[in-house]
Amino acid sequence: MDESEDVPKDFIKLKSEKLSVDEVSELVISPSCGAVSLFIGTTRNNFEGKKVIHLEYEAYISMAETEIKKICRNVRQKWPSVKHIAVHHRLGVVPITEASVIIAVSSPHRAESLEAVTYCINTLKASVPIWKKEIYGDEYSWKENKECFWASSEK
Repeated sequence: MDESEDVPKDFIKLKSEKLSVDEVSELVISPSCGAVSLFIGTTRNNFEGKKVIHLEYEAYISMAETEIKKICRNVRQKWPSVKHIAVHHRLGVVPITEASVIIAVSSPHRAESLEAVTYCINTLKASVPIWKKEIYGDEYSWKENKECFWASSEK
């Protein structure tokens, strides 16, 4: 790849198909970067003593994409050396052990990409309109992210 063609890019995708760690990490690879940091959020089989069958995600897609774009802009302001950012989130049913979200960030050095990935997932959970339903067999629960600013802290 010619370095002049390696302009910083954001890759945002919300989809119902299975997410690929290889696909997401390859999107952010750059000849000018020595670090690619990844966060992979997967479905676990339990929550507070309950057996989780699977998760289901819903989103207000256009607003979610707008909010993720804001997160990417903020990353670039906080860590100007960041090259590429990829945020892929699965919608619909996500079986146990499969990825719900994959975030990848490339930068010349590891500190910036690690910090940026942490910022991305924490901010996504706090501000992006994506909702998670945990299915426990014959019951379910809509889960509220503790980071979410619009969720009521009073129960």
